Amino acid sequence: MLSLYHDARTPVHVVPAGVKLLVLAAVGTGLFLVSSIPALTAALVVVLGLYAIARIPWRATGRQVLGLTPFLALIVLAQLIFTDARTAILVGERLLTLVLLANLVTLTTRTSAMVETIERALTPLRPLGVRPERVGLLVAMTIRFIPVIREQAELVRDAQRARGIERSTVFLVPLLIRTLRIADGVGEALDARGLD
Repeated sequence: MLSLYHDARTPVHVVPAGVKLLVLAAVGTGLFLVSSIPALTAALVVVLGLYAIARIPWRATGRQVLGLTPFLALIVLAQLIFTDARTAILVGERLLTLVLLANLVTLTTRTSAMVETIERALTPLRPLGVRPERVGLLVAMTIRFIPVIREQAELVRDAQRARGIERSTVFLVPLLIRTLRIADGVGEALDARGLD
């Protein structure tokens, strides 16, 4: 299975998947409890330091952050309009730090290790009707579909540019149609293999 994993031998890569997911959950919760701009800035610097330790190429990270920028800018702008500048900065720093940390976990953890960890963690819930293997499959497919949807978005953008449309408000419609077709094909393939 293709994944976003960046293969390297670094201290960040050798941390077990379960520990990374627990740290991500703890930091994600902690970020929303902190209301100090310097503390959130320090957390962002630490995450960027982890990228350096993990030897993740800055070009790839920058490209992903640039893709996030319009959404982040919209959220910060909404906070500026409805609240104040301090709240807008706090929200922007929290979201940027959390997204970068989640991306780091994905880049430094094999999909198979993440899926196995989630399945093991959910095994005690089997008597309650939870099917860990189904949840694991869902996680693996979600991770796999991130680059697929990005690739489809780039194809739609290229097709619009070829027609002389640089900026279009109808960008989401063809992307949604392409994504639904892929999802339909995957659904049929899973159905053919006996997975409901």
